[in-house]
Amino acid sequence: MLVSDLVATSERVATTSSRLEKINALADVLRRLSPGEVEIGVDWLAGRLRQGRIGLGPAMVAEARRAGPPAPSPELNLAEADAIFTEIARTSGPGSAAARRAALGRLLARATDAERDFFARLLVGELRQGALEAVMVEAVARAASLPPASLRRAVMLAGDAAEVAKAALLEGGAGLERFSLQLLRPVQPMLAQAADDIASALGELRTVALEWKIDGARVQVHKDGDDVRVFSRSLNPVTKAVPEIVEAVRALPARSLVLDGEAIALREDGRPHPFQVTMSRFGRTQDVAAMRAQLPLRALFFDALHVDGEDLLDRSGRERAAALRQVLDRSLRVPRIELPTVAEAEAFFADAIARGHEGVMAKALAAPYEAGRRGSSWLKVKCAHTLDLVVLAVEWGSGRRRGLLSNLHLGARDPTSGAFVMLGKTFKGMTDEMLAWQTKQLLELEISRDAHTVYVRPELVVEVAFDGVQASPQYPGGVALRFARVKRYRSDKSAAEASTIDEVRALHAGALARGAAEGGAPRDQPKR
Repeated sequence: MLVSDLVATSERVATTSSRLEKINALADVLRRLSPGEVEIGVDWLAGRLRQGRIGLGPAMVAEARRAGPPAPSPELNLAEADAIFTEIARTSGPGSAAARRAALGRLLARATDAERDFFARLLVGELRQGALEAVMVEAVARAASLPPASLRRAVMLAGDAAEVAKAALLEGGAGLERFSLQLLRPVQPMLAQAADDIASALGELRTVALEWKIDGARVQVHKDGDDVRVFSRSLNPVTKAVPEIVEAVRALPARSLVLDGEAIALREDGRPHPFQVTMSRFGRTQDVAAMRAQLPLRALFFDALHVDGEDLLDRSGRERAAALRQVLDRSLRVPRIELPTVAEAEAFFADAIARGHEGVMAKALAAPYEAGRRGSSWLKVKCAHTLDLVVLAVEWGSGRRRGLLSNLHLGARDPTSGAFVMLGKTFKGMTDEMLAWQTKQLLELEISRDAHTVYVRPELVVEVAFDGVQASPQYPGGVALRFARVKRYRSDKSAAEASTIDEVRALHAGALARGAAEGGAPRDQPKR
């Protein structure tokens, strides 16, 4: 297939807000891919290179585009372009920058203007056309004439949409049968939605268990005999960084396990260290023994996905909890109560907060483990509203913050388009250490700047606390956060996992409804 055909589909998907039209356009182009092009096409349409980062920054890409005129007519095919990206990814050592620049120049010399624009945005992470993974899965299902649910489950278990798409398009339903829970290969974690308070969480789920919401690092631990491997929330291997967790799980009597839980660093009084302190253990590949002595980690598990040859994904939450109790003693389990009254639930929540944790998780006892989905079967209840937002730009500070990037422009993800919708700015809640760290990180993500502001690739996720959501004609989403303040950066989350503009609008609508029910004016409107 010519690159121009894929580019035309990308443009069509980007210019329509209709989910159905996006799916139809993607399905049409997917049907026309040859077996060797499926993986390339799926990744490109999802806005990523299958080679990952290949050492081409915005400046180098812009320079290569200026080096000569575009090709007058389409001639590049997918395999040729992909081969050049592979060549660039494999280039290293002395002179590698010049070699990468030359290879990129050869590629762009054969590309039309539209293809150049597509490649430039693909290379710097700015290809946001609305072909998100959920839309892509629906498109692959349609192109392969398969039920979308079977595709979603295969992606959940494989953790790689391109691999599943290739199997579906080339082998049909039979190709999906090999995607099952496999020991030592991580599955996507189940995620939670937010609830306003304990009472609303209990009312929505009814038959429910409550667990402490631990402010640690999400881990998935696999055991196959003596082989124990640990994976992060984003499915990256972190086994070497957490030897104490490996030892604890290896010592368990079960022969095979897949456990979901949290790794957390605790103070001597049992209260948790801040999230960033716990996460510092995961960025180290050297001196792990010294870090372990200085900052030991403890694992607390809340779910069992596999025990001794039996997969539990489709079993109820109550059954999985029973299996967890059989293989782990209390010291390795997150505290939990089942079927609480409202009074018992409020007391459990207050105890979790008093011990320094974020709040509680409310989980439907009848629900299966919906890996990879932010379903309504798990609800999180915290003391304050928080959202995980993406940094879109940042302004230089003044006064004691002069020379540091300080005022963050915050955006929520639009699940339809894949773009980010600005919700406001904040410079509050930042320590000196955080200011120095974010200045370094954001400058590395810079794509342009003006006199006061640095615009960045939307990759860094920051957890923001706020007092409410108000209507705002100033911002494109029509809403803005009230009194936003930074809690922490979420290095364990990607921009694709950021909170959505739909979640923000739902919070605003809920506040308006409560204000009307209470007979008062909403916070974003003056009282009469």
